[in-house]
Amino acid sequence: MMWIIILLLVLAAAAASVVYMTVSIERFGIVQTLAGEKKWLRHLISFAIVALCFCILSCVFSVVNAIIILLHEVAFFLIFGGIMRIVQHFTGYTFMINWQGWLAIAASIIYLSIGWYLLHHIWQTDYTVKTDKNIDLKIAMFADSHLGTTLNSENFPDEMKRIEKEKPDILFIVGDFVDDGSKKEDMLSACETLGNMDLKYGIWYCFGNHDKGYFNNRDFTADELEQALINNGIHVLNDEYELIDNSFYVVGRKDSSMKERKDMETILNGIDTNKYIILLDHQPYDYDNEANSPVDLVLSGHTHGGQLFPVNRVGDIFGINDRTYGYENRNGTDFIVTSGISDWEILFKTGTKSEYVVVNLNQ
Repeated sequence: MMWIIILLLVLAAAAASVVYMTVSIERFGIVQTLAGEKKWLRHLISFAIVALCFCILSCVFSVVNAIIILLHEVAFFLIFGGIMRIVQHFTGYTFMINWQGWLAIAASIIYLSIGWYLLHHIWQTDYTVKTDKNIDLKIAMFADSHLGTTLNSENFPDEMKRIEKEKPDILFIVGDFVDDGSKKEDMLSACETLGNMDLKYGIWYCFGNHDKGYFNNRDFTADELEQALINNGIHVLNDEYELIDNSFYVVGRKDSSMKERKDMETILNGIDTNKYIILLDHQPYDYDNEANSPVDLVLSGHTHGGQLFPVNRVGDIFGINDRTYGYENRNGTDFIVTSGISDWEILFKTGTKSEYVVVNLNQ
């Protein structure tokens, strides 16, 4: 229901933005020159420009990204419109050039170009976590690769080599490895790349909400994905745990979108709480229960760090997730949420950046 409401709000905002931009484009001199005194013609030309630009952006990127660009354009038109009104109020000067429009266009291009760069370039984010338990471990983790958005069979191996150069003991993939738009060729190639990585304790994986698929329109199933992971030596955990090297546990939860997901007490039944326990849970939605369990470290993704400003702040304010991004300690349990190594559909990150995470545990 929440996503339906968000979708309706976005569509309503997009419709209002088209109207607003149509009025705003009319202020450009070239439109006024072409239309002359014919008000209806100014409306028509202005709307045609907005519609044409939207269609071009939809073809070059996608409809979703065209809407994102349109909303940012409107935001900058409003910002510079307010600035110009303030300047005119205090100076009494009437500008002959539509500075509001030109500045808004320039600012949105620069701003979204930075957002494009922040998505398509991947940073390493380091955390240091301490515990009294007897463990010394270097952890690498990523989530939300959504294969096919920015990562595919060509560049995915390069990013895995970067992670491998950090010489982690273990790699965790915390869901949304693939998406509805992922291709089987890229999925199989990425699984093979993971299988060729040299890590002391291997690679461990839990499912995300996109891994199962929503629309059943891709050329492989969730079962084929799981089998490809297993065939390449990746350990897939579905509401279960495994003891590694008689030293620490890795627990993998089913995604919270799955109705049959077990509660923490059931999953951890029989676990040795004297050993360090790491929990993989794609969505950071169950912090209270996880913090009240024997788990020591919880790793999550899903939020994309809030993706776009100011959505990243809104998520924290309204508690859409238990945490949108970063680290916190709750009741003695350490929680880390990554912004993701890539993204779903939207090709800009203006409130965060793409990353993989390295956790130095007692190091």
